[in-house]
Amino acid sequence: MPIVIDRDIPAFKILTGERCFVMDKQRAHSQEIRPIEIAILNLMPTKETTETQFMRLLSNSPLQVNITLIKTATYRGTHVAEEHLERFYKNFEDIKDKRFDGMIVTGAPVENMQFEQVAYWEELKEILDWTDSHVTSTLFICWGAQAALHYFYGIKKHPLKRKCFGIFAHRRVQTAHPEPLMRGISDVFHMPHSRHTAVYAKDIKHIKELEILAYSSRAGASIIKSTDNKRVFVMGHMEYDRDTLKKEYERDLEKGLQIDPPVNYFTDGSRTAAKMNWTSTANLFYINWLNYYVYQVTPYKL
Repeated sequence: MPIVIDRDIPAFKILTGERCFVMDKQRAHSQEIRPIEIAILNLMPTKETTETQFMRLLSNSPLQVNITLIKTATYRGTHVAEEHLERFYKNFEDIKDKRFDGMIVTGAPVENMQFEQVAYWEELKEILDWTDSHVTSTLFICWGAQAALHYFYGIKKHPLKRKCFGIFAHRRVQTAHPEPLMRGISDVFHMPHSRHTAVYAKDIKHIKELEILAYSSRAGASIIKSTDNKRVFVMGHMEYDRDTLKKEYERDLEKGLQIDPPVNYFTDGSRTAAKMNWTSTANLFYINWLNYYVYQVTPYKL
């Protein structure tokens, strides 16, 4: 089954070209089916790239998925056309009376700021509170995960001496009961990371409502969830494209920043070819989340 998005959004043409199953809203309205409603709060400056990455993963499920893109009203990004935001995105005020089966809160390039210094922090807190009563399960990514762990559980983020940047091996943590979210994922798998801060596993272990599902000796606790399955936290970026880390590396070099090449990423000395060894994990993870934590438990009538 497809994801349902506007035919004119750039992701529609990109994903159609990749033979992903996408459907425009007009055709979807003719289907007698109750689609899964997923909201994406996109905090990244590269809105079009980020929305396409997540839509690509959500399109691999056998479920029909409606996508609603959300932006912050208290901060307007400068790396995307205003027309794109006005046409394809909604403010929180526009959707706060609606219920969603699932929600994704992306990362944001504000890691080195205190949470309270972020321009949209008060708005984000309101959205986080709203997810408790209006969303069946919410998936928090990178800084979004750190922000939610801080707000809901008081877990601090800590600056790293060196940026956690590259592709790192992770091990599944054996849980007391089979974990549907990790079903089919190998005991050892890979995930890209790109961040300047971290949360400590020891702080997470002190919270009885949280459990760690995957850990990396280099990247730390990387997949965490609440015991009621309403909140899932991913510290890395399974949604990244093959060249995302390369572009970030070249961007930082152009800015004159001190940055090491991404670890375990480039396959040649010229730093032009990159390996992509996380996509199978990414697809399984998002299918599991949609199926077990969203579709299986969400009410038929929202």
